[in-house]
Amino acid sequence: MFEDYSQSRESIVKTLGRLYPAIVGVLMVAGAAFLAHSYAPPPSDDLREQVSQLTSEVQRLQQEQAMPAMVLNRYRNSICYIFGVYRVGFANEQPALRVRVSGTGFVVGTGLLATNRHVAEPWYEDSEASALIRRGAVPQLEKLLAFFPGLPDAVNVTPVVFSAHGDLAVLQVQNSPEVNKLTALPLAPAPSHPGELVTVIGYPMGVLGMVAKSPAAVYDRLAFRRDDMGAANELAALSLIRPSATCGHLGDVVGDKLIYDAPTAHGGSGGPVFNSRGEVIGVNSAYLDGFSGGTLGISAEALRPLIDAAEKRNTPVPSGK
Repeated sequence: MFEDYSQSRESIVKTLGRLYPAIVGVLMVAGAAFLAHSYAPPPSDDLREQVSQLTSEVQRLQQEQAMPAMVLNRYRNSICYIFGVYRVGFANEQPALRVRVSGTGFVVGTGLLATNRHVAEPWYEDSEASALIRRGAVPQLEKLLAFFPGLPDAVNVTPVVFSAHGDLAVLQVQNSPEVNKLTALPLAPAPSHPGELVTVIGYPMGVLGMVAKSPAAVYDRLAFRRDDMGAANELAALSLIRPSATCGHLGDVVGDKLIYDAPTAHGGSGGPVFNSRGEVIGVNSAYLDGFSGGTLGISAEALRPLIDAAEKRNTPVPSGK
């Protein structure tokens, strides 16, 4: 019994010996903190203001860093891939021109999509089509379809409003309760300014871009197919209609034209351009070859009257009027 007690006491002494420096350190830190709190002068107004500014800046940077993921997760299902086929030809003749078109659209109201006019009316500002039209040829859409993430089938869309002076259009989705339930993207309440962070979401390279990022088995099956329509249908059935996001900064604002360096490509036309608060500031419309900072968009301010006009057309007339 005596031997066990001696061994326990010796063990306790050794343990206290090892902990002694740590205990002294904690007491010294606690004492220093008490003295600093008791005798240090209160922070000045300038110091408080500097701390507040730094806190706001950190919060802004955190918001900007999280923004691309936030808008993708929140609005992905409301951003669709648009595929179409149009022809230009003369009466009683084979079409002189038959072309496929790829683009992006996004929900702006119940059953309404925003996109570029050159996606909804593909012969718009097309030099080859314009030359034929001047000679009397007639342009016609053969089909215009929208593929939404999460939906296994494409839906038909119809142009309802075109901008008279710019590359914007609003489409109506035909008979799709699933699309009517999707969230409309919020438009920014005020114009943007150069230097702001932007995120562009869309379908650059169209079907080819989506196939390229598909699982290996899907890629091997679809990579060399020439049937974009068939490939898009298969991607939709496999839930592989997925938009991509690119980031950059707003370089300049000239009237209703936005210039930014977020890269894009054919197929990204008509996609939403977001600011750091997750609001749509514009519609992606074009890019300049050979200049990475030359991506062009059209301000959301120019889109508002088109949405208003499209909503009025969709408003049912009360009976008796």
